[in-house]
Amino acid sequence: MKFRMLSLAVAILATSAVNAKEQKEGVYLGVFGDFYKAKWQDMRDAASVNIDDSTSWGAELGYRFNDYWSARLEYADMDFDLSGAQNGSLSSDRIGVDGLYHFNGGPFYALFGLKSIDAYSSNTFANLGAGYRHHLTDNVFVNAETALYQGLDRGYTDVGAKLGINYAFGATASKPAKAAPAPAPISKPESKPVVQAPKDADKDGITDVEDRCANTPVVDAVDSSGCTLYKDEEVTVSLLVRFPNNNSAVSQQYLNDIAAVVKFLNEFPETTVRLEGHTSAVGKAEYNKWLSQKRADSVAKQLIEEGIDASRVSAIGYGEERLKNTANTEAAHAQNRRVEAKLISVKRVKVKR
Repeated sequence: MKFRMLSLAVAILATSAVNAKEQKEGVYLGVFGDFYKAKWQDMRDAASVNIDDSTSWGAELGYRFNDYWSARLEYADMDFDLSGAQNGSLSSDRIGVDGLYHFNGGPFYALFGLKSIDAYSSNTFANLGAGYRHHLTDNVFVNAETALYQGLDRGYTDVGAKLGINYAFGATASKPAKAAPAPAPISKPESKPVVQAPKDADKDGITDVEDRCANTPVVDAVDSSGCTLYKDEEVTVSLLVRFPNNNSAVSQQYLNDIAAVVKFLNEFPETTVRLEGHTSAVGKAEYNKWLSQKRADSVAKQLIEEGIDASRVSAIGYGEERLKNTANTEAAHAQNRRVEAKLISVKRVKVKR
């Protein structure tokens, strides 16, 4: 009955879950109901008495260390059915500790631990199982799990199923990405007025008497001396290299993009390049900082091997500080695992009429 009531409460709460985020670290406290299937024949301390299934309620105290690991202490008030020489029920206690591994930092997890069940005598069990947790809000989540129990004092092999609701203290939320500054406006040179002249052989608007550059192309704008007019024009090239999870090797598919950067640097020898490495938010921040630097260094090595002087190439790793997509999905993590660069230079180009 206790287990059915808790199941109903969890099902009602689950229907109201909206935009909840997975807890990443911190303490959590929960209550649960469970069903324990046991077949303990002819108990050692109660001859001809058999212990059958149990329903129970309990409480647990846990701590989430990081995306992947957590641990908990558990207490359960069990109510076993009796058969054989004695019918009825037997109230018992279960205490224990579990370690939990969360796959990819997500809702599915594996569990392992040790339990002590006091039924006539104390019996020690090793348990192994799997579970799922679902956040209703940033701080409240439900969990469901099943486990296999193997007796260490006697050869009992039991199965348990558990359903609980928990409150997480200090649940973490995703950080918003910083907006990039807007590019500075590019100033355009003012057009020079065209002076009409009575005689202009090359039709550039400057009289032959004042024209110092004869036969300028008809399509070119000219200055007051009749020479082709030039302006400074900003030119850019961008680079984006993505990486698999926990990897810093540059894929063959980005070699053409890197070659375009090499061509740009050769065309504008005064230009330098700053390579910025990034990771997803999965894993420890210190490791992600190191991995992002390694990714930026890998791309820098490719440029240097293609003949670019090392003094013109710099590399910096930002780790998970500048996420492009803050969602906790595989697609978002893939977007964040990258090295970026934007090169800007100025070249002189003819002003057209």
